Amino acid sequence: MSLVPSLTEAVAVSAPGALVGVTDWCTHPADLGGAVRIGGTKNPDVTAVAALRPDLVLAHEEENREPDLAALRAAGLHVLVTEIRGLDQALAELGRVLDACGVPNRPRWLDEAEAAWAAVEPYEPPRTAVVPIWRRPWMVLGRDTFAGDLLARLGVRNLYGDHPERYPRVPLDDLNAAAPDLVVLPDEPYRFTPDDGPEAFPATATALVDGRHLTWYGPSLVTAPRSLAAALRAARR
Repeated sequence: MSLVPSLTEAVAVSAPGALVGVTDWCTHPADLGGAVRIGGTKNPDVTAVAALRPDLVLAHEEENREPDLAALRAAGLHVLVTEIRGLDQALAELGRVLDACGVPNRPRWLDEAEAAWAAVEPYEPPRTAVVPIWRRPWMVLGRDTFAGDLLARLGVRNLYGDHPERYPRVPLDDLNAAAPDLVVLPDEPYRFTPDDGPEAFPATATALVDGRHLTWYGPSLVTAPRSLAAALRAARR
């Protein structure tokens, strides 16, 4: 049972048929067999999860709420909680998850992901960026984030990477005043569009990136370096 879209994809690709339940936000791969939808990552139907009697529930310390995980443990279920703040940790946690799910051999995609990121040549000279993840109110990537680590490996330094909060709320005027070289706009969790760049950041080049490639940890890591680098190169005003 997976409560995390990234982990759903990792398990479904590596052990087809192993998942008995997934969230409404689990969209990859398209065919999840007979897995039951049990609600969102923040509001799963705990009763429905317990009724499935999975051997293991996969969760994430940020995407899922502790009260829900505590309720699942109280129902007698084994909950594996992952923590992912950077690429190296993501690769290690993915290995741990797949081992816990009984995947007998290390999947090829995991080796390909490691190789793809090891081959990355960061943009020179490095660029600075702000990375909004929400508007109304405006929120950006702050310190210690997986997405921030991926961008750093591509040569893009998050101007709010030293902020005390991981996802600070920052007024739009302050974001513009920070004078980044680049604004990186993912299409999730907020679905930013081309119109959001010129409207909000008229003096700064904006790069629209695939949110799955920026924030998901799983098979998408294989193609993420190429996808993100191309989007950053295509940044425009």
